[in-house]
Amino acid sequence: MIKFSANLGFLWTDFRLPDAIRAAKAAGFDAVECHWPYDIPASEVRAALEETGLPMLGLNTIRGRLGENGLAALPGREDDARASIIQAIDYAEAVEAHAIHVMAGFAEGAEAQAAFEGNLAFACEKTDKTILIEPLNRHDAPGYFLKTTDQAKALIERLGYPNLRLMFDCYHVGRTEGDVVTRLTELISITGHIQFASVPDRGPPDRGELNYDYIFNCIASLGWTTPLGAEFKPGEPNETTRWMKSFFRMDVC
Repeated sequence: MIKFSANLGFLWTDFRLPDAIRAAKAAGFDAVECHWPYDIPASEVRAALEETGLPMLGLNTIRGRLGENGLAALPGREDDARASIIQAIDYAEAVEAHAIHVMAGFAEGAEAQAAFEGNLAFACEKTDKTILIEPLNRHDAPGYFLKTTDQAKALIERLGYPNLRLMFDCYHVGRTEGDVVTRLTELISITGHIQFASVPDRGPPDRGELNYDYIFNCIASLGWTTPLGAEFKPGEPNETTRWMKSFFRMDVC
């Protein structure tokens, strides 16, 4: 059976994080994930996770200053990037999060590549938790360093760390590359987490260009069992979970 993780960077954002975790449990989600939880004491988040029995699948390193959208690929910001990685590792350990998404930031060129590789190596050597990298589409994040799954694949293979994995977001891939099922099938061996939203409006998955009934069934046929990250704009209140009732049929693609 397909399982789902509520991304609390998008869902129940009007709640404090511990209460958003409780809301996700009440709505029937199997796990949670978040973006930047650092202004909430880790003890409160862990208590909510223990109360609900939900695992925290992942969290992000901080975005940095306005307009940076991450630090790891910014030349000259290595000290700040590594401090943000340590911050994320410490928080992840405190709440028993499974993975850390190291955000690259807006940058380009050889110096950015070297900075990103060095900071990812630092992260992978500092923790045995999964370190995730995620390509962001050019429409929502023009100028973001990590743009495509091919770029991410080459970087993961070049660095060679077993805990460095791809965050495959069907929404971002659908917006930039298309052919989502073929790309995911090709990349499943290096994938550490899968997220989804409708294309192009980033709403719930029961609309738009992508047929998530087909995609979810294909993901199940690949043997994927980790909850899929619902990282979408919820729209009307009843849209947050209405779509889940449609996606429990497991066919073979």
